[in-house]
Amino acid sequence: MVFARKRFGQHFLHDQGVLERIVREIAPAPAAAIVEIGPGRGALTQLLVGRSRTLDVIEIDRDLAADLVSRWGKTAGFTLHGADALEFDFAALAAARGQRLRVIGNLPYNISTPLLFHLLAAREHVDDLHVMLQKEVIERIVAAPDSGEYGRLTVMLAPWVEATKLFDVGPGAFTPAPRVWSAVARLTVRRTPAFAVPPAFARTVSAAFSHRRKTLRNALRGIADVEAIVAAGVDPSQRPETVTPAQFAAIAQGAERAASSGLVQ
Repeated sequence: MVFARKRFGQHFLHDQGVLERIVREIAPAPAAAIVEIGPGRGALTQLLVGRSRTLDVIEIDRDLAADLVSRWGKTAGFTLHGADALEFDFAALAAARGQRLRVIGNLPYNISTPLLFHLLAAREHVDDLHVMLQKEVIERIVAAPDSGEYGRLTVMLAPWVEATKLFDVGPGAFTPAPRVWSAVARLTVRRTPAFAVPPAFARTVSAAFSHRRKTLRNALRGIADVEAIVAAGVDPSQRPETVTPAQFAAIAQGAERAASSGLVQ
C-alpha cells in the first residue's frame, strides 16, 4: 500500500457512500472525455473506469501512478499521465481527444486556488469541473455579495463558471483524516462570459480585496477614480464585499477609459 505524502497534500477518500454520490452527481456519459486529477489509490477511478469513452488520470506521485497503471493500464480508454496538474496542458489533451473535457478532482488544499485558475485558463476546452476542496474554499466560490465568504476568488470565477455547492464531506471520509471539512462543488463553464471582462478586471478586483475594510474610494485609489466608480452604479463609500462581479467589471472598464485619457493619478 502507498502511504500519503504530506508534500503532495494527500488525503485519500475512502467513504464508499461519498464516492458513489460523487459519481451520481457527475453522471458520466458513454461519449464523454473524463479527466481525473489526483486519483490517489484509485477509489474514485474504479467507479469511473469503463463509464466513458476516455478516462485520463493525472497523478504526480510515481508510486501511486505505477499502481494505477498496473490495475488499469490495459483497459480501453484509460490513460495515466504522470504529471503535475499545475503544469498539465489541458488544451492539448482536449485536442487529442477531439472534444471538450469533463474534469473531476479531489484537489490538494495547498494548490487548490492556483489549480482552479490553471484549469480556467483552458476553459474553452472544458465543459465542467466537479471538485472536492476545503469547505471554506467552496463556500467562497459560491458566496453571494455582502456575505462574509464573498471575496476575490468569488469575483474572479464569476464570469467564467456557474458554481453550485453539492454537499459537505467530513474528515472521517479520508485517510489520513484532514483537520477540516471538505465539500464538493460543480463548476459549469460558461460558453460565453457572464459579462464583458476588461483587461483591468483582475487588477481592480485584487486591489479592492487587498483593502477590503476600506471603502472603494480609498481601496482603488490610483486605479479607479470616483467618477469611474459612480458610472458603474456603485457608491464610492461601499466596501468591496458589497460589489457584484459585474459591477467590478464596469469599474475596471471605467478605470481603463480614465487611464487612457490620463485622468487617473
